[in-house]
Amino acid sequence: MAKKLLMLVGDYAEDYETMVPFQALQAVGHTVHAVCPDKKSGEAIATAIHDFEGAQTYGEKRGHNFTLNADFDQVDPQAYDALVIVGGRAPEYLRMNDKVLDVVRSFDRAGKPIASICHGAQLLAAAGVLKGRTCSAYPACAPEVRLAGGTYAEIGIDQAHTDGNLVTAPAWPAHPAWLAQFLTVLGTRIAH
Repeated sequence: MAKKLLMLVGDYAEDYETMVPFQALQAVGHTVHAVCPDKKSGEAIATAIHDFEGAQTYGEKRGHNFTLNADFDQVDPQAYDALVIVGGRAPEYLRMNDKVLDVVRSFDRAGKPIASICHGAQLLAAAGVLKGRTCSAYPACAPEVRLAGGTYAEIGIDQAHTDGNLVTAPAWPAHPAWLAQFLTVLGTRIAH
């Protein structure tokens, strides 16, 4: 059965972590509404491409323009079956928005599936939904996971972790595992 999913994005969200799940989840029949605070349907966010090129941390380049297809101001979490939180730099400032945090808490309270990747853990930590949970994230977010009362899952960069309704992964190389585990939690069946 097709699900209605909400995807939280913002300027300088990671390009792959925005584009790939948005398209893949639609490809298997789900409806995905991508929203950003202070932006309307039809407006765009700027994405960023993050990669390792020999420095001590990842580098950042300008990615694509990603067009939103729903209005954040009209989001009613009860109207959605699941939440997708992308990584990149967007979570660092989205976590300062009380309505964004309320949306995350609403999905968590309802026990609805939540998929978070990379720096998306910053939103989970700020919303206070990690206490007693195990989740993965970009390794630099491990202290935030622990400070929020969660257990950081130290897994390979191409792996994902599921804790009940919460599906998390460290970064975009984990897309196959992360999306597969999220589809399982959603109850999506793909026949070959």
